[in-house]
Amino acid sequence: MQVEIKNPRIKCYKCNRPSSTCICKHISPFQTKTRFIILMHPKEYKKEKNGTGHMTNLQLENSEIIVGVDFTNNKRVNEILNKENSSSFLLYPGEDNFNLSIRKSSEINSFMGDNPHIFILDGTWPCARKMLKLSKNLQKLKRVSFDNEIKSKFIIKQQPEPLCLSTIESTYTVLNLLKEGDVEQCETKDFLIPFEKMIEHQVEYILNPNINSYRPSKTREIIPKDRYKKRAQRSIFFKQE
Repeated sequence: MQVEIKNPRIKCYKCNRPSSTCICKHISPFQTKTRFIILMHPKEYKKEKNGTGHMTNLQLENSEIIVGVDFTNNKRVNEILNKENSSSFLLYPGEDNFNLSIRKSSEINSFMGDNPHIFILDGTWPCARKMLKLSKNLQKLKRVSFDNEIKSKFIIKQQPEPLCLSTIESTYTVLNLLKEGDVEQCETKDFLIPFEKMIEHQVEYILNPNINSYRPSKTREIIPKDRYKKRAQRSIFFKQE
């Protein structure tokens, strides 16, 4: 029995979003001295339409995505870790990390070296913790972190703590700190535009229930996010009338 699909949703196979909300015209990839390796959890990979890890990869020419949970025996990861004349780091919060926010330029430059590689865990915080717990090779890496002074623009998604940022926002912050440390010379002012446009599209769809697949039975509005979840809650909060 064949099922006819009426009006199939056309998808952009570059940004993985519906063509009506494609962000490709806002993608402006640029080169960096630092290579960013985005270690993406399989659950994040499945929903990469809204995932900022994929978006980060599109914006950075010197980056790649590796999907998995336990990277201990991952051939590509170990190839990078064993690469000569390079230094590898894990971007992960912690008290004993090398905090880019409080270091002098000379310290950052000396610590990062000439050919830095930064691994980023892309997934929910529980998934990221599991990835690190299982990946013995990642546990051995020097860690870098930063003091978050910006509030996440990911208003449609709750974060576990106020300091938590999405993958693309974290990368943006690191790039700017590396610029201050004379490790990078790239221009980052347009880096978050695709992310901001994605948020605009999603907010528009939420606030206008008559658009496409949204049901007009409820009136919805975004509740400003001034708190962070402490237990399992929905990713998107609505006030329904």
